[in-house]
Amino acid sequence: MQLEILGNANTVTYQNGALVIKTAQAEARVWVYSPTIIRVCISKNFSEADSSFAVIEKPLDDFTWRHLSEQVELTTAALKLIVNINPLRFNFYTADGKPLSEDDARFGTNWQGERVINYRKLYPDEKFIGLGEKAGDLNRRGCNYVNWNTDASLHTITTDPLYKTFPFFIGLHSGLSYGLFFDNTHKSYFDFGATTDEQMSWFGADGGDMNYYFIGAQGIRNILADYTWLTGRMEMPPLWSLGYQQCRWSYMSAGEVLDVARTFREKHIPADVMYCDIDYMDGYKIFTWNRETFPDPKGMIDELKAMDFRLVTIVDPGIKIDENYSEYKEGVDKHYFATYPNGELYTASVWPGRCHFPDFLNEEVREWWGASFKALTDPGVEGFWNDMNEPAAWGQNMPWLVKFGDKFMPEIRNVYGMQMARATYNGTKRILNGKRPFILTRAAYAGIQRYSAVWTGDNAATDEHMLFGQRLVNSLGLTGMSLIGVDIGGFMGNPTPELMVRWNSLGSYTPMYRNHAALGMSMREPWQWGDEYEQIIKKDIEQRYKLLPYIYSGFYQSVQTGLPLSRTLAIDYTQDENVFDINYQNQFLFGDGLLVAPVISTADGVDVYLPAGDWYRLGSDEKYSGSQVVKVSCPLTDLPVFAKAGAIVPMQNVVQSTNEAGDGILLVHIWNGTEANAFVYYEDDGTSYDYQNGAFYKREISFDPQKRAVIFGEVEGSFVSKYSIIKVVWHGFENAGTIEAENSTQPFIITY
Repeated sequence: MQLEILGNANTVTYQNGALVIKTAQAEARVWVYSPTIIRVCISKNFSEADSSFAVIEKPLDDFTWRHLSEQVELTTAALKLIVNINPLRFNFYTADGKPLSEDDARFGTNWQGERVINYRKLYPDEKFIGLGEKAGDLNRRGCNYVNWNTDASLHTITTDPLYKTFPFFIGLHSGLSYGLFFDNTHKSYFDFGATTDEQMSWFGADGGDMNYYFIGAQGIRNILADYTWLTGRMEMPPLWSLGYQQCRWSYMSAGEVLDVARTFREKHIPADVMYCDIDYMDGYKIFTWNRETFPDPKGMIDELKAMDFRLVTIVDPGIKIDENYSEYKEGVDKHYFATYPNGELYTASVWPGRCHFPDFLNEEVREWWGASFKALTDPGVEGFWNDMNEPAAWGQNMPWLVKFGDKFMPEIRNVYGMQMARATYNGTKRILNGKRPFILTRAAYAGIQRYSAVWTGDNAATDEHMLFGQRLVNSLGLTGMSLIGVDIGGFMGNPTPELMVRWNSLGSYTPMYRNHAALGMSMREPWQWGDEYEQIIKKDIEQRYKLLPYIYSGFYQSVQTGLPLSRTLAIDYTQDENVFDINYQNQFLFGDGLLVAPVISTADGVDVYLPAGDWYRLGSDEKYSGSQVVKVSCPLTDLPVFAKAGAIVPMQNVVQSTNEAGDGILLVHIWNGTEANAFVYYEDDGTSYDYQNGAFYKREISFDPQKRAVIFGEVEGSFVSKYSIIKVVWHGFENAGTIEAENSTQPFIITY
């Protein structure tokens, strides 16, 4: 197989808002999307259609550039792109000339057959973070990865690839930062200096274009804001989806589902969501109910709603071959399924047996799929769990000659699950008439945050998987995802009671808090572990519900800025080498004010790294100075969680579900510090889209230690808060008691 290296430029022109550079091998085009985002696409067969599954923004119409003798120089307010034209190489700098990322001068972009690769200079101190759901350490330097969405059942903490593709990473060196999004849906590869004797990093794909977006914003927060501007941001999730969720494969009957829900209420353990896995269906046929074990779906869901529970049901893409099955017949009649090149319908076996697979790349198919959810929404389902959508055929790769419309499997596998989730989201949003649906997907591609939450797949009931899961959550947060979960307790295997307790305590600080287990595994409900452990788990679930005002405000921040709720410490403490230490890399910020240190179930003490500033142990208010490692106790009753000095954390008293009105008291917790701080508090009805038309309640809460005051700004929006009373709870302040005030919409100040 011959190697073709991108050679000298023959022509350089400006056409329709793009810089067009032609060589003997290919055509390169350069667009500017913003002062900090430049796109480069190098193609042998450039298509004017130029579509993207991920990118929702359009380039600017014009930019500043000049053609010098050996270079083309493109400049924005923030970036300088110097294009060496003999041979053609792309080098990115800050506006004042500091190098951010450069092509390897020797190899640049090249092809071996259809495979396209870009080699880039590797800086001595360069770190890499990102790529989403990937094994390994926070710092990806010295590692290589493959993006190929895979049904990775029984995966380990080193398995690659897993279920999702996020070809976006952030590079850090010389006190600078940049982001790079490789928007190519083929099987792709990333090597961060693992195999090149520290000379180069490289990335590429088995086919398609060398098509990437370079983000030159400084600071990880700004890079995430740019990336999520480019690929879209999440909408506000339904509030009920942020409560405790109880799932298993499977609750086998309506009676069992209702019994579990009743037990939560009888034991006064808060919860909001029950799940039905595949056994609620008739023969595993999507959009059906098993009328023997679930004879009255609406009656069951009405009973759940009367107890303030919502139901989430699973859906898989495989449509069973069955002449008496309407979705099968309609799909065949309207040519909605994947085919072989000769037009034969592609068939593979999954849960229902022999199945066909919808072509979710086809808008008409997505509309049909979305409308089919009436079989679930009519009885009252509001949550929809998309599984097996890598797509999975008993864990095997489907043949590469399978066609979805005019595209073959190698080009669409990585986006199939995303397009299924898109169809599910758009369809159920339309059917639910103004209610927000909850969508959960296993497989994904960049931009999935616009449609769905994700979870990390079939994990195991071990301490190492608990810590690994948190690392995955933190890494997914670097790809625009905020609503992320893991299977609390481990999907496969049976956790010890201690592991179940510890994992539930971490679940309180996991964006999506779902308990799940596989068929044949031990029951996982909170009361299955004995009275002592039940009380600890209950306390941790109650803590989740206390934190919901803080959590919901955190998701508003995600909607506005792309900043995730669970954040690797590298986001805010990028230049602190300790946050990349393997001993502390699992630690994370939960929102603006809380630091969480995951710890294994058998430990009663742990080393925690606290970054710069002062910190308070949440469980005791003990104060610690930062920029040091501290040894702290970690009994099962007290996960190490710390509030940052100056933190503002709105909380509420315990409720049994998000549907419960509560006592009308908003508790605003403040931890003493020497620096001023502010928090944007946000509230809306939690279920509708009215917030997009101004029906929200938003105000800034500020802590000013110089004025010895907490300032409540004027309320924005027309929504009336469910809290009539505000109580300020002081931590670390001498002689400061709880202060209570009426929740006025006008500005007011509370002093201490």
